[in-house]
This record gives sequence, C-alpha cells and structure tokens, in this order.
Amino acid sequence: MKTIKLYRFIPWIIVFLAFIATSLSFLDRQVLSISIIKIKDEFLISDVAYGFINTGFLIGYAIMFTVGGILIDRYGSRLGLAVSVGFWSVATGLHSLANSTLHFGILRFLLGIGEGGAFPGAVRAVVEWVPKKRQALANGIAIGGSALGAVVAPLLCIWLMGIIGWRGLFIISCVIGLIWVVVWLMVSRKKYNRRSESEAEYLTELPEDKKIIGFSQLIKIRETWIFIAMRFLLDPIMYFYMFWIPKYLNEFRGNNLEQVGKLFWVPFLALGVSNMLGGWLSDTLFIKKSNLDYARKSIMGLAALLMLPVLSVKFMPSSEWVIAIISIAFFAHGLWITNYITSISDTFGKSSTSTVIGMSGTAGAICALVLNPVIGFIITKFSYNPMWWYAGSMYLVAFIVFVIFIPKLKLLKAFV
Repeated sequence: MKTIKLYRFIPWIIVFLAFIATSLSFLDRQVLSISIIKIKDEFLISDVAYGFINTGFLIGYAIMFTVGGILIDRYGSRLGLAVSVGFWSVATGLHSLANSTLHFGILRFLLGIGEGGAFPGAVRAVVEWVPKKRQALANGIAIGGSALGAVVAPLLCIWLMGIIGWRGLFIISCVIGLIWVVVWLMVSRKKYNRRSESEAEYLTELPEDKKIIGFSQLIKIRETWIFIAMRFLLDPIMYFYMFWIPKYLNEFRGNNLEQVGKLFWVPFLALGVSNMLGGWLSDTLFIKKSNLDYARKSIMGLAALLMLPVLSVKFMPSSEWVIAIISIAFFAHGLWITNYITSISDTFGKSSTSTVIGMSGTAGAICALVLNPVIGFIITKFSYNPMWWYAGSMYLVAFIVFVIFIPKLKLLKAFV
C-alpha cells in the first residue's frame, strides 16, 4: 500500500517538471531580450537587425511546433522533452560565443527549433501520466510555467548580468536546462514490469488508444482543422500583447521603460494563476457533472466573455487602468488555453495530442509572423483601436465556431 501511495505522487512530480520546462523555455527566450541592451552596443546591432534575429526564432519555432509534436507522439514525452530541452539549452549556451548578428540569428533559429517541442511535450506528459479527471488542472500547471518564466526573467536576468555579464548569463541558462534533463530522465522512467498491477493501473487510468492515426490521416479530420483555425485566429492577439503593449504604454500613455517594467509583469502573473485555476475549475465540473463537454466549454465560454472589456481600453483614464484590463485579458486567456489544450487531448487521445497541438501552434506562429508587420501598418495608419476591437471580440467568435463545429467533446471514433 505504501508503494502504491508513493506512485500516486509520481504524476504530479512529472507535472512539476513539465512546469519547470515551460518556465525555462520562456526564461531562455527572454535572456536575449534583456541582454540585447548591452549586446547591441557591443556589436552595433541595429533595430532592423534585431528584428531579423527574432524572426529567426519564430521561423524555427513555427517549423518545430508541428515536427516536434509528431516526433513526441511517436517517441513519447520522456525522450521528446529530454531532447527538446537539451537541444535548446545547448543553443542557449552557444549564444555566449556569438560575435555578430549572423551568429545570433542562427542561434535564435536553433533555439526556436528546440523550444518548438516544449508545449507539445508538456501536454503529452500530462496525458501519459495523469488520470483523466485531473488532466485539466495538470495541463494548467504544466503550461503555467511560461507565465512564471515571463514574470521572473527580467529581474533575474538583470541581477545575474550585473554579476557575471551577458555571456555568463547564457551559460548559466544552459547549465540549468541540462540539469533539468538529467532529473527528468531519472524521474520519468516507466518500469511497469517491476510494479504491481494496481500501481500500473493507477498510472494508466486513461485508456490506451486502440488505433494510432498518422499525420496524413489527421489532416482529413474536421476537428483537426477546427482546433487549428481557433489557434490561427487567437495566437496573434497574445503576440500583439507581448510585442506591442510596452510600446503602447510608452508612446500613447507616456510611461518610461522603468514604469513599463513595473506594470507589465502583472498580466503574466494573472495568466499563471488562471492557467491553474482554469484547470481546477474544469476538473471540478467534470467530477461533479460527469460531463466532459460541459466542463471544458463552460470555462472557455466564460473566458470569451471576460475578453470583452478589452474593447474599452481606449477609454481608460490611466496606464494602471489599461494594465488592469490587459490583466483581465491574460487571466481569461489562461482559462481558455488550458481548456483548449485539454480539449485536444479529450478529442484525439494519447496517440495524436502532441501532433495536433503542434499543428495548431505552427498555425498560430505563422499567422503572428505574417500579421506582425500588418499590425504595425494598422497602428501607424489608424491607431491601436482596430487591434482592441479584434482582441476583445475574437475569442467569442472562436468559441462560437468551437460550439457549432464540435458540438460534443469526446474521443473520436477513429481512435477507438
């Protein structure tokens, strides 16, 4: 009995390690964003060149989101996450040797390649290890690490850079990631043949898929394209918040960089809290109502309604009010994305969850990559108002599409 109780903690240790992995993914991508202040002066990197460096990351990230998802579904989360985190950690460490714009561009591309497997791998780990009735909460915790990374990165990176310099900062990030890989490989071993039948049964409470569906078959399934379309519509909104809100606060609300820094961490904190809360609420509804469709969609519908206050941003009297509205939007997104991702695993099961998440993530990244210059044009030509309209209303549109085209969430017959 004691052994069985011990094994009951293993899934949550796995979830915690996935949380750390997604934290590291955001931390590592933020290292350059912070250190570029010194790197630009040292290597005379222009704003245009820096833009191309970031584009390199987005291209690698978009490519590997789908490829990484397919590979993780084929080889499992243990190997998939180990390779993903190990690869991007080494890429991060190699930044310490960079001496030109070209070097940074290549290394950011490699970082994007590595990080493309982070979220598909984290969700796959949840599907493999966590009982069905707790998967939404587990997903919320696992992907909530990204919010922690975004909150912690600025202060931590600035402090460390003052002690060990920008090159040392990249090396430290690399070492932390490689330590994570070692711990992950030790903890995530599955030796069912050495466990009692009851122990294995607890860890595999979610029934195994009887069929494995390949990529060529997935693209023929309507539900695949609905999930992709939803991500395609909504991902540019979060990229807009991350890339443009600091600039908006500076240019339209008169805040200097220090004031922006004091304000802009709050939405990410709200995001991290709602990632977990959204999962907990959904699981609680599922346990009480025994209705998977109701549990997921009720939280996503609430999230869509909570996005509507964004329509009023232009009327806000101060920067603090703007941040309050954006924080509500981030909170709503946390509720949404946790249940969106869990809905994918509900629909496609263990064998194809990471692939579909990867495909949808690639669609979102490509849309953001294409639309980012368009957003700049819209803001220059018309102001930020069209973006507030889009950001405030599109989640409700996506939810309506979800309800109409996937009227009932369940494991597809193709996987039974």
